[in-house]
Amino acid sequence: MNSSEATILHADLDAFYASVEQLLDPSLLGKPIAVGGGVVLAASYEAKAFGVHGGMSGRRARELCPGLIFVHGHFREYQRLGDAALRILDDYTPLVERISIDEAFADVAGTGHLFGSPADIARTIRSRVREEIGLPISVGVARTKHLAKIASQVAKPDGLCVVDPAGETLFLRDLPVGLMWGVGPATETRLKAEGITTIGQLGRSNPYALRQLLGPAAGEKLQALAQNRDPRTIVTDRRARSAGAQSALGRQPAELRIIRPTLRHLADRIGSRLRAKTLAGRTITVRVRFADMRSVTRALTLGPPIAATTTIAEVAEDLVLGVLADNPAERSISLLAIAVSQLQRQPMLQLEFALGFTDEKRRPGSRLGASRWRADRALDHVRDRFGWDAIGYGAVVVKPGHTVPDGFRELAERDLF
Repeated sequence: MNSSEATILHADLDAFYASVEQLLDPSLLGKPIAVGGGVVLAASYEAKAFGVHGGMSGRRARELCPGLIFVHGHFREYQRLGDAALRILDDYTPLVERISIDEAFADVAGTGHLFGSPADIARTIRSRVREEIGLPISVGVARTKHLAKIASQVAKPDGLCVVDPAGETLFLRDLPVGLMWGVGPATETRLKAEGITTIGQLGRSNPYALRQLLGPAAGEKLQALAQNRDPRTIVTDRRARSAGAQSALGRQPAELRIIRPTLRHLADRIGSRLRAKTLAGRTITVRVRFADMRSVTRALTLGPPIAATTTIAEVAEDLVLGVLADNPAERSISLLAIAVSQLQRQPMLQLEFALGFTDEKRRPGSRLGASRWRADRALDHVRDRFGWDAIGYGAVVVKPGHTVPDGFRELAERDLF
């Protein structure tokens, strides 16, 4: 980023799902609420004050907050209100990058003569979202996307933070490393174990040690961001690069009876989403998180692109078993995830002759592949008409009380790797 001005805005709706529920039912205002039931999908700030957070079991959430109110969720309203709020950014610049249902970047360079300074524009956006939509939104203003995103988190709840280009290093220095884009709980825990708790410390860390700790790509990327090096610009056309899903398991034995149905369930979610958009992918990636929060990722790139549920599940299972074979001391897992990338259009199935390829059974145009395609399409049609729970594969066993509602999955499942 060559600009010396703070013109990048990051707008982030506050406690979005819970805030929508409080908007729809004003009697919930000021009360600790959680969207979900068996599992907390989202929590209000009042609930977060008690330690309640997304992904927590409903039982644990009630222990922490005895007065917690659970609501089931209005998923169509989340989409409608999220769209309406973030469309307001379009009134101030065509350079808007929507990155999720409740957050977006915008570059307002060159619009000062029309709307005022970037800080003025941010104030106007916040005011309009509150008055026209009825939701709180925090906005960060900075010179780069990374700084703007951190600034919006610093501004929460319902605030504005402007980072002066002359004070960027000072701004970042003492902030917790967990605020950084790309530092999740597992990475934060590993960094903390090495005595790295602030962004400044991460920036000053030994590059070689970081690469050893986090892997070459992640170590180099995170240190660059900690050192305030972020060349990324606004991307207005964000086409899907991957489709992914994950399942938090708590602490489960690393056994096939746990792994197989979980991967089948994830593959079913991903495959149906790909086929609905006439997409297929060549690279299958899995992530296995062990009980100590250490994660291992493996990937395999195939010849022809696939979207068949069973094929995705089989490849993922082979990869996960490979991870476990390489980590024989690990007896428990806490999360499994699958992503399909290198996506391309696949509007129809191209049949193939049996030519003795070693990957014959995984080729979508083979006899077996065509059978899987027909079975998937039959399930897709039934679900389109009667809903997701109307039919499914017998190999998938998921306890109804512990599943995430379809509407929330569609909104929340995105780049998981």
